[in-house]
Amino acid sequence: MRWKDWLVKWKLTSLKINVKFLEMEWNPSDEDRHAAWDMYVELLTRIATQPLADEEGDEASALKSLHAIFPLTREIIRSNFGCVEFTKIAVVVLNQVLRPFTARWHRLSLQSGFENPASCTQFRAELCELQKDMLKYTKMLGDMAGIEEDLTRLEGD
Repeated sequence: MRWKDWLVKWKLTSLKINVKFLEMEWNPSDEDRHAAWDMYVELLTRIATQPLADEEGDEASALKSLHAIFPLTREIIRSNFGCVEFTKIAVVVLNQVLRPFTARWHRLSLQSGFENPASCTQFRAELCELQKDMLKYTKMLGDMAGIEEDLTRLEGD
């Protein structure tokens, strides 16, 4: 399978990736599988993939949890030397999916944006959209890790 085919499978074709890279074979190693599992577990248990009801939580804590994914990813990459395939997709998702959201909302939070109810409503709406892409990424990681059962669907609606 090529990287392009794998991204199509997980509906992440909107990511901007070098054409030469997309034509390369997708062949995860054991290190990739271990790294994918580590990140999969982190994302399954974070606001990045879990609903945030209007009457639950707060926006600043949610933003902090999302931001914490950056150092977690770096640590996972460092501790799984050789996880090249994992790193290729993790870096793209961090920089193209998560970073624009966290950068925008970090700036607004520093400007007391979370004290404004309209900003909080907007944050939650944008978080719901981000969660869709992060859930795709999480499922993709489950596939890379060799998970046969989709653990993102453990909880009911």
